[in-house]
Amino acid sequence: MSVNLTKGQKISLDKEAGSTLTRVVMGLGWDAVKTKGFLGFGSKGADVDLDASCVLFDESNKPLDVVWFRQLKSRDGSVSHSGDNRTGAGDGDDEQISVNLQDVPPNVKAIVFTVNSFTGQSFAQVENAYCRLMNADGGKEVARFNLSVQGQHNAQLMAKLYRHNGEWKMHAIGENGAGRTFDELLPQITQHL
Repeated sequence: MSVNLTKGQKISLDKEAGSTLTRVVMGLGWDAVKTKGFLGFGSKGADVDLDASCVLFDESNKPLDVVWFRQLKSRDGSVSHSGDNRTGAGDGDDEQISVNLQDVPPNVKAIVFTVNSFTGQSFAQVENAYCRLMNADGGKEVARFNLSVQGQHNAQLMAKLYRHNGEWKMHAIGENGAGRTFDELLPQITQHL
């Protein structure tokens, strides 16, 4: 059973999964908003390129590494990105970031996931946007966070995985932001570390 997360909620991943999680996948999905054609006939959807990214931080809140469409794997190999989907076309997750929690180096304190509209549209032009966290070993959805809060922002801090007393936890940040790439969000991200 999945937990529908609300903005600011924190959960223990192990407790929600019912066992120790070793590998998780953060999935991102969306659809472009359809607009009516001439005189209401037909519809057209503008392509929206949302990008999932994650930044790995150390104890002093310094970024150690990033995984995004221009770097599909962390230097240590513990985090990988499925690749860039530029339209949101198709069912299910449009982009995925996989994290092997057992291989994340001990100096990594937190992993923060972001979504940016690389093409610049606001989320008011995006439908059915969500992120979800799954147990990669069994495919079970552990948590889901609805991102389709319509608004004029074009970026969002999705969630943070972090170590607490030797256990991985998740904090659903759900905070609106501005920027076409993760690096424009770094000042805002550090407020959540």
